[in-house]
Amino acid sequence: MPVAPEWTEAAKALADKVTAEAPAWHDAVSNTPRHLLVPRWWQRVPDSPMREWDVVDLPDDSPVRLQAAYSDETLVTRVGPAHADHAGTGDRAMGDPTSSSTLPGLIVSMARQLDARNGHRVLDVGTGSGYSAALFARQLGDDNVTSVDVDPYLVEAARTRLAGFGRTPSLYAIDATGELPGSAYDRIMATVSVRPVPASWLRALRPGGRLVTTIAYTALLISADMGTDGIARGGVQPDPATFMEARRAADYPAKLNDVFASAKEREGEDVRLPEGPVPDLWQEWPLRWLYELDTPGVETRAATYPEDGRRLVWLLAADGSWARAEDGSRPLVHQGGPRRLWDDLERVRRTWEEHGCFPLHSLQAELHPEGSSLRAPDGGWKFAI
Repeated sequence: MPVAPEWTEAAKALADKVTAEAPAWHDAVSNTPRHLLVPRWWQRVPDSPMREWDVVDLPDDSPVRLQAAYSDETLVTRVGPAHADHAGTGDRAMGDPTSSSTLPGLIVSMARQLDARNGHRVLDVGTGSGYSAALFARQLGDDNVTSVDVDPYLVEAARTRLAGFGRTPSLYAIDATGELPGSAYDRIMATVSVRPVPASWLRALRPGGRLVTTIAYTALLISADMGTDGIARGGVQPDPATFMEARRAADYPAKLNDVFASAKEREGEDVRLPEGPVPDLWQEWPLRWLYELDTPGVETRAATYPEDGRRLVWLLAADGSWARAEDGSRPLVHQGGPRRLWDDLERVRRTWEEHGCFPLHSLQAELHPEGSSLRAPDGGWKFAI
């Protein structure tokens, strides 16, 4: 470990920044050596069309390493099946992140919403680097913290690194969407996104307990309190949060490149004018997430052609359905496959407008082991989650 002041001063500065609204967590952030939990990480290669990543491997006492470790930034530790710990000098990874050390400010914000207190038993879903487990263990005591992750290597590495500075929460390598170790948790916090909300989480949460999680492929952060009737009720929080979805394998399923090849330029089976402006789903994120809630599993892609200002949006589904919408001087929608994905998107937009374009943080959550849902504030529009 570097000379104490080198990292403790950086950790205190991080704590000053990220715990302004959660002062109870200042001590935990100040006294958790994040640099020991993330010795190496992946850094995206700028402008890489192949989604390539370089490994960052710096000496323990490197000022750059300490600056990165105690910045309020996410550090990607695993890309596809490749963990940064196993990469050689000059190695590159390719694909999407599959594990990371989440930015500390988001962990603290979620922990504040979780409202974990002395004596509470906490389940931390998504061990990753072990940072959130370390914060909980410092705050609540090692014996009150259980952390789970699907990746045995991540769990073992986190266990070793945590023990290196005296933290010994219980860690398990399991599929967290299945059965859990233990039961009667007071608090469950997930730094992976899920859909559906696992029944095992709800069965393991005691009456009066609280669950904080995100819905997969959206940035909808849900907080819900368990009632005596076995139903957890709550809602979507105002601040969005994006997490990788829970996985059961070494990597996520492949992108729908074959469907995209069909959809990229071909004539659709159904060709028509769009109903209103073609939305920019990366800017109009409430519509994008409502569409995901209504029509789950649709992959979205976009491109802009600077020479003429055209903007294209593609919707792709695993069943071969696709849509391509072109904005510009001659807007047009092409659709193919068994479903009409753009029709669904326009239906969602119309329905949202009919409901007054409510803010998404007004969605109400009702979580039950036999089926969970989100409802619009007037109760007339319901999404299974």
